[in-house]
Amino acid sequence: MNYRIRMVTMKDLEAVTEVEQICFPKEEASTKESFQQRILTFPDSFFVAETLKGQIIGFINGCVTDQPILLDELYHDASLHQPKGDYQTVFGLDVIPEFRKQGVAYCLMNYMIANAKHRGKKGIILTCKDHLIAYYESFGYVHQGVSASTHGGATWNDMLLTFH
Repeated sequence: MNYRIRMVTMKDLEAVTEVEQICFPKEEASTKESFQQRILTFPDSFFVAETLKGQIIGFINGCVTDQPILLDELYHDASLHQPKGDYQTVFGLDVIPEFRKQGVAYCLMNYMIANAKHRGKKGIILTCKDHLIAYYESFGYVHQGVSASTHGGATWNDMLLTFH
């Protein structure tokens, strides 16, 4: 493995913002200000993948909530994070194009799953586009149907992974 996964720090703000701009369309991408609030509020559920030379090549992040559904307002208001909540969310799983199809996203997701289990969460929730449903199902997520989310003007699907 030519990269490592670690918890985000404020020093990563510029890099994660840049990765997000590469990975998502403008209307779906989070802002630098949003990432700053996430890093300050829930660094324990925000992980970066970096090369051994220190280049950020991807990340996974999300707040914690009590509901098994990812509501749009959670993306925009870090104060809604409930550290003792039952469900870890995934706001984004980003990997820059030159490092895709090398297992980076797979490792980031498994890292988040292990972390959420270790912290005693009941499960993880996320939304995804149609073409990613099978990918998330490969981790054990169950498709819950089309999401009520209107984030970025796209159509999203609710996915839920429960721990037993």
